[in-house]
Amino acid sequence: MNYTSQNLVVRPSRWASDPSLRLHIDPPSAGWDFISFQIRELAAGESWSFDTRENELALVNLNGRYTVDSPRGRWSGMGGRSTVFEEAAHALYLPRRTPFTVTAEVAGEFAVTWVPTDRDHAPWLIRPADVRRSLRGGDNAHRQINDLLPPGSPVHRLVLVEVYTPSGNWSSYPPHKHDRHQVAPDGRVIEADLEEVYYYRVDRPEGYAYQRIYTDETSPMHQAGRPLDALVLARDRDAVLVPEGYHPVVSAPGYCTYYLNVLAGSAQSLANVEDPRYAWVKGTYRGTDPRLPVYGSLSPS
Repeated sequence: MNYTSQNLVVRPSRWASDPSLRLHIDPPSAGWDFISFQIRELAAGESWSFDTRENELALVNLNGRYTVDSPRGRWSGMGGRSTVFEEAAHALYLPRRTPFTVTAEVAGEFAVTWVPTDRDHAPWLIRPADVRRSLRGGDNAHRQINDLLPPGSPVHRLVLVEVYTPSGNWSSYPPHKHDRHQVAPDGRVIEADLEEVYYYRVDRPEGYAYQRIYTDETSPMHQAGRPLDALVLARDRDAVLVPEGYHPVVSAPGYCTYYLNVLAGSAQSLANVEDPRYAWVKGTYRGTDPRLPVYGSLSPS
C-alpha cells in the first residue's frame, strides 16, 4: 500500500447499517496485518453485541458508563468519566472466542480494538486506580502517559497507552520508530515491529495536532522502494495510522491534545529506536511543564 498524508488519517463517519459505529479501521483498509479499531457511541440503554472469535480484544471507555455481559463474566459500572481529560480510562480485556454485549448505563463513546491470536488469557478489567501515570520528556516536549495495557501485561499482542500533550508541546519526541524486529544477544527485544493507531481527542472541538510520519533507510518500506514522508493534520476524533517509520506529534497552541495509542505486532512490547539525528535533544531539557499532570496526581514511584 502506498501511504500518503490523505490515507494515513481516518476521519469519523456514520453508517446507516451500523448506527453506533463512528470510526472504523481494519487490516485491509490500513494495509497491515493485525489491528482492527473502532469508535462506537451508544445512547443510555442502547446495546452493541460482538464476538471476539479468533482475536484478543480490548474495550476502552472514552466517556459514558457501560455494562459488559459475556459467558466469561459481567462487568458493570465500567467508565464514568465525562471526558478523556478527567481521569484515566477503564479498559476491559477479553480473550478469543468470547461473545459479549455492551450496554450503556450512561450515554457515551468507547473504543474497541482487536488483533488475531492463538493464545488464551483471562478476562481483565483495568480500572483507573490500576493505571500507572507518569510524565515523559521535558521543556516543550513534556507530556503525560497513562499505561492502560503496558508491556508485560498478561495478554498476547495488544499494548494500550493514553497520552496528553499540552498546548504547543511535542509528543512522541524525539522521533522514534518500531518497524523491524531486532533482538539483542541476551534475548532482549531492542526494537519490535509494531503497527500503531493514534486516536485523537482535543479539549476544544476546533483544535488539532500535526503528526509527521517518515521512514529512513532502515525501514522495510524504505528498503522496498516506497519511502514515506507525510505530514498529517489530525483533528478532534480523527485516527492516524502508523504502519512504519518515525511519528512525532505537536499540539496546536491553546489546545491540549489526547491520543489513545493501540499497538500490536511482533512482540507485546514498546521497544523502539530513536532517530539519531534528534536524540540529542533529550540532553538539553532543563525544565518541566507546570500544566502537567493534566488531572490529579501521578502514580507513586
